[in-house]
Amino acid sequence: MQQLNTGTAYLLWCLCLIGISGVQRFYSGQIGLGLLYLFTFGLCGIGQLIDLALIPSAIEARNTYLRGLHGSGTTANQTIHLNLTDIAPLREQLPAQPTDPTASLSPMQKLLRAAKEQGGQLSIAQAAMHTQLEPEHVQALLMEATKAGFAEVMNDPKTGAVRYHFDV
Repeated sequence: MQQLNTGTAYLLWCLCLIGISGVQRFYSGQIGLGLLYLFTFGLCGIGQLIDLALIPSAIEARNTYLRGLHGSGTTANQTIHLNLTDIAPLREQLPAQPTDPTASLSPMQKLLRAAKEQGGQLSIAQAAMHTQLEPEHVQALLMEATKAGFAEVMNDPKTGAVRYHFDV
């Protein structure tokens, strides 16, 4: 893959001295601006002067685009060798992964997961155990689930205890 050269862009910029403006824009892949410069004599010379400072960044941006277009610069035949000693410092910088997969779940998500595991039926004690919330917070959460239509309150036919039935 051929990369663009800043020196070549500056040489093309010099064509404005003989009345041909914007060729450096064509070279850097900015066809629309190249046409604008060509027909307006480099925006009356002001754009051409500004380009003296912008050429390096325009060429770098185009080269970055071309590298991305054609891959990262490695071919299929090249192999990247990486030692485990190279990876160890990187591993130390990574945040520790939570050991509990439910740690990142909201209390409502924990409640719904617990209901699913319990066959769609939970008592207040079971909900507190699975969400790890205080009983008053669990009751508020169960009321919220009821209002949202996730659960309905019933009494256990044998014991009369309050049960929340979820449609999960």
